[in-house]
This record gives sequence, C-alpha cells and structure tokens, in this order.
Amino acid sequence: MDSFAFIIHPIDPKRDAARKFPRLANLLTEKQINFLSTFFPPLYISEIEGVQSEATGKEVKGWFLACPYTPKRMLELPERMVYKKIIQTGRMAEKLGARILGLGAFTSVVGDGGITIARELDIPVTTGDAYTIATAVEAVKQAAEVMEIPLKQAAAAVVGAGGAIGRVCAGLLAGQVGRLTMIGRTEASLQEAAAQVQAGNPGADVRISTDIRQVKDAQIIITVTSAVEAIIEPELLQPGSIVCDVARPRDVSARVAQARDDVLVIDGGMVEVPGKVNFNFDFGFPPGKAFACMAETMALALEGRFEDYTLGKHITRDRVEEISAIARRHGFRLSGFRSFERAVTPAQIDHVRLQAKRRSGARPFFTRPYLAGRSGG
Repeated sequence: MDSFAFIIHPIDPKRDAARKFPRLANLLTEKQINFLSTFFPPLYISEIEGVQSEATGKEVKGWFLACPYTPKRMLELPERMVYKKIIQTGRMAEKLGARILGLGAFTSVVGDGGITIARELDIPVTTGDAYTIATAVEAVKQAAEVMEIPLKQAAAAVVGAGGAIGRVCAGLLAGQVGRLTMIGRTEASLQEAAAQVQAGNPGADVRISTDIRQVKDAQIIITVTSAVEAIIEPELLQPGSIVCDVARPRDVSARVAQARDDVLVIDGGMVEVPGKVNFNFDFGFPPGKAFACMAETMALALEGRFEDYTLGKHITRDRVEEISAIARRHGFRLSGFRSFERAVTPAQIDHVRLQAKRRSGARPFFTRPYLAGRSGG
C-alpha cells in the first residue's frame, strides 16, 4: 500500500502539547514548553487510515509526525538547527515507509520553503502550498456568495502578497474582483509581484501598499503572512467584510471574534478527505476533514506522484490548477467554513450579514467609490 507522512508542530504550546501529553502541559508553563522543545526528539503522533480515492478505489495510509518546535522557537534558533530537527522528523517518516512527506504550518515556511529539507531526505517533499492557495481562493468566493457580495464589484486585498502563496492568491483573484490591493512588507517585492499579477490579468485594477490599514477598504481579504503575532485587529475591518486567514500562526487576532460580529472570519480551506478516514489524533478539525496542505500530500499519494511537488518561494499558477484537478478527481472537496477552530453555521452567517447591514446604514458593503488604475497604496 502506498503511503505518506505529514509533519505537524505545536503552534499554541499549552493547547497543542495537551493534545498528546495533557499531564505535561498542565505542569509546564508556555515559556518552559518553548525552552524544553529544543531538547525534545521528533514525535510519532498517529497512523492515518482509510484515505481512499473516489476515482480509482486506491487506498493509502499515512502518519502524523511532530517536530517539537513552536514557530517562535523556529525563529529564535539558528536556521541550521531548525533544519536538522525537521530532517530528523523526515528520517522517521522514511523508516516508517512513507513515500512522500508533507511539511505542515511553519515547517513549510522556515528557510527556503522545503528545498533544503528535500535535498537531505531520500523521499520527496511537498509543502502543500499549491492546494492551500486553491482552497483559499475557492473559500472566499463561496463566502462572498453567502454574504451577498458581488465578486465583480468587490474590493479585495491580499496580505502577505509579496510572498510565494500571497502572489498566486492575488493572481487568481485579480481578474475576478473589482479592485485588488496587494499588501506586504517591502515595496520592491510588491512591485515585482504586482507586475506578475497584472501580466496574467490584463486590465485588472491592481494596487500595492505596505500599510496594513489598507485592509479597511476591502470587503474580501486573504491573509497569508508568516508573522508570529496577529496583525489584523478589529478596528482594521469594515462591516460585512470576509477574512480568509490562511496563516499558521493566525494573522487575525482572537479579538476580532470577540468584538466584531459583523465580519466573517474563516480559516484557510477546510477539506473533506475521501474514504472512511481516521486520523487517530485530534488536531482541531471534525472527523474526516483536513487542512488543504495535508490534503495535497494525500492527493499526491493517491495519484502516485512521488516527487518533490510544491517547494520553495516560487509557486506557479499551473501547479495550483494541476493539484486542484488531482484533488478533485480523487474526491477532495472544500467542506464548509470554520472560524477559530469552530464550524460556522448558516445562522451565524445570517447574524453577521444582519449586523453588517445595521452598522453600515443598510447600504451595500461595496459602495465606497474608487478610481481605476494602479497606485502605490
């Protein structure tokens, strides 16, 4: 039977350590867990059973393995030391018999986006970023429909647009919305990314900005930065806006959920996995659902594509479209919305829509006039 492995790691030290070691998590502080993680070996978490293709009937099995570092620890430690721990985790996957390895969350971001990891291992590696992009764009389109925001008239923003995931998200969105603002840290990287987006979407209204406050002008927001702390706070969002938070750790502050019942925050695409899948581990999703990056690894195993797939800081639109077709053929599909690890119900969406209309004076959310053309923000 073909197989795969997927590397996870703690993001919230206390909460995530408790998923596997509840007693230890109760005894230690967050600071202690962060420090001690330096000395922890890679961890075997669980076997994944029952992933089965709808198209071919092929079944694959897999494993969750944990690199013990938190994102904060990965940024504090020397890059080579972080690589070494991830490679050790990959070696565990090889010993288990995995034929492809997926890098989850910050393990896919650190350093050169998986290239060094892949060079050091005997099995192929993917970050899952291509399918993450596909599902994020699909999720905001579905959310715009339920929130009654006409896509062609909407102002959109991509935060982290100078990065590998952000620029492809921007390229997929630009031709479908009224205006797109690409927001990032440096103007040089944004100008380069915007030129690529504009070339693929002639006539699209594409702008750039290094000011995070520009999200206030958008009704549709995808945020994909590698920031360790939240960067999107309640005061930055207009009533009725949709925010798709693809980043892990999250870009959207928990304060948004507490203070803004007139905006819809959704996690990056939640994907239904084909077959009677059992992860044998609670990573915060309902049974049978997975992150898109996890799903990419599974889909490649079902397809028999045992090759380095999504790596590095350059991701092409063709690759995103290819993995979307592969995943769709085998039965992976976007499956509802989640927000801060909880399912979003139709009643909640109705409530958000109603509150947004009240706070915007019952006017549509996209009435702010804007000029055609591109500006520097």
